[in-house]
Amino acid sequence: MNHHRTIDRQRQRRRRRVRKRIRGTAERPRLTVCRSLKHISAQLIDDVTSRTLASASTVESEISKQAAGYGGNCAAAALVGQTLAERAKALGITQAAFDRGHCRYHGRLAALADKAREAGLSM
Repeated sequence: MNHHRTIDRQRQRRRRRVRKRIRGTAERPRLTVCRSLKHISAQLIDDVTSRTLASASTVESEISKQAAGYGGNCAAAALVGQTLAERAKALGITQAAFDRGHCRYHGRLAALADKAREAGLSM
């Protein structure tokens, strides 16, 4: 069998296993993280109305400047977490359900979540 197809199926299985327990609401939206080799982005999603309430990414110019142009490290992920938490507080959101997707809670994901917690977003 194709090796890449097997890896994709394993990722989909892990993603479904995590997502079946997490649902975002307007009061407690789902914080989902998407990471690539060069960038990381995060969104607060209300699953009831299927709307993105707030988002932050290393692709944005203001975060990219602070991260010295490279968004694939823990420092850039921490900036994204802090920015997202500040935007959430401006909307009156203080709680979120963390959706790690198929990724382990380690490295950049942990840095983003920890900085979001420090900035006032409880998960």
